[in-house]
Amino acid sequence: MKSTERIREALLGTPTTEYFRQRAFAGWKPVAIVWERETDASGEPEPWSEEVPFGLRIAGDCSTLVEDTAEKNVILAIFDGIVLDKRLSQIARELNEQGHHTRRGGAWTPKDVFDLLPRLIEVGPRVFPTAEWAERRQRLISAVG
Repeated sequence: MKSTERIREALLGTPTTEYFRQRAFAGWKPVAIVWERETDASGEPEPWSEEVPFGLRIAGDCSTLVEDTAEKNVILAIFDGIVLDKRLSQIARELNEQGHHTRRGGAWTPKDVFDLLPRLIEVGPRVFPTAEWAERRQRLISAVG
C-alpha cells in the first residue's frame, strides 16, 4: 500500500523555476501555496458594508430596501420544501429545475439552501402571517397526501 509523504518548507525568498524543477524531478508536486504580504497598519477601519438580505434589493431611491420578487419566489419554494420534509439536496435540485439561480448566477446546492435557513427564520413572520401560513401549510400537505 502506498502512502503520501508531505513536507512543509519555510521559504527564505521567492522560489525559482530551478527550485521547482528539482522538486519535481525528486517526485514532489505542489498541493498548496500560502501567500502573505505586508499591509499598511494605519489603523484606518475598513469601510463598513453589509450584504443586502436575500429576498430584498436596493430601491430606485438608493435609500431603502424593497422586495425582490425572484428571490421571494426562491424563499417560498424553500419554505414549501421544508414543510414537505424534503432534503436540502432535493430542494436545491428543484430550484435548479425551476430555473432559479443563486445571486452569483450559479446553480443551487444543498449548502446554498442551508446557508439561507437563518434568513428564512428571520423573514418567515413577514412573509406569512400566522393564519396565512397555517392555510398554506395545510394546502401543501393536502396536495401531497
